[in-house]
Amino acid sequence: MKRITLLFASFILLGSIQVNSQSVLGDEKAYDGVFKREHIMNRKPIPYTPIREADVMWKRRIWRIIDLREKINLPLYYPITSDVNGLRSLTNVLYKAVTEEVSLRVYSASVDDFSVEITPGDVKKLTEKSYEKMIPSMLDPSVDTLITITESFSPNRVKKILLKEEWFFDRQRSVLDVRILGISLLYEQEDKEKGDQPLFWVYFPEARTVLAKYDVFNRKNPMERRSFDDIFWKRQFSSYIIKEENVYDRSINEYKKGLDALLESNRIKEEIVIMEHDLWEF
Repeated sequence: MKRITLLFASFILLGSIQVNSQSVLGDEKAYDGVFKREHIMNRKPIPYTPIREADVMWKRRIWRIIDLREKINLPLYYPITSDVNGLRSLTNVLYKAVTEEVSLRVYSASVDDFSVEITPGDVKKLTEKSYEKMIPSMLDPSVDTLITITESFSPNRVKKILLKEEWFFDRQRSVLDVRILGISLLYEQEDKEKGDQPLFWVYFPEARTVLAKYDVFNRKNPMERRSFDDIFWKRQFSSYIIKEENVYDRSINEYKKGLDALLESNRIKEEIVIMEHDLWEF
């Protein structure tokens, strides 16, 4: 009798343990880490300081290229294809925000004054193509079969980013400041000799709400991840100037070539620095 009682009690105990284990497993959720990542997804961009027209004593408009293949810019370039460990490349963030999430307005690359708005479908026509091709049949190599090939957007073909920005001196705060006005993806053509084609323009102050919600890998401390908006806010990227506002509306490569173009780019950069230094000369 005692054996039957002990056996019955053991069955009850095992059943309760199994029920408890199932309830625990059902309540817990698997996280890729030791904590739940919530901070970056709820982040908002730091608001700009209001600027009055009367306080801007000097300004200069600049166009610059960010080469994503440079070492300091690699966190903006990788991961190339898809999300890895919760990270996205800058190209994927902007392209998906424009074509899939439709959370940003997109403007034509033909002009850079944000006056011609286009649709996500117009963007896809530039990067997603379908064409027909004749290939030998697998059953009979002597017979050709017509197939349709579809090419999708390739993030690895975006190796450069174009920025349009404005430097200005605010006498109210007594500082030389800069604001990025627009950002564009430069898509590498199949014939590399044709160069890179701008896909579209995105108004940067509007894009900040999206860029602030995606973090960037930090080499020194992966826990202290900064958002794409932080990278641009703190100017933690390498770039070179390709154009400044001028009466001819021409780029540097239209009147300078090779090493002379690089020296001209550095000259424009130095003029801005010297201008700031001269303001505080006594």
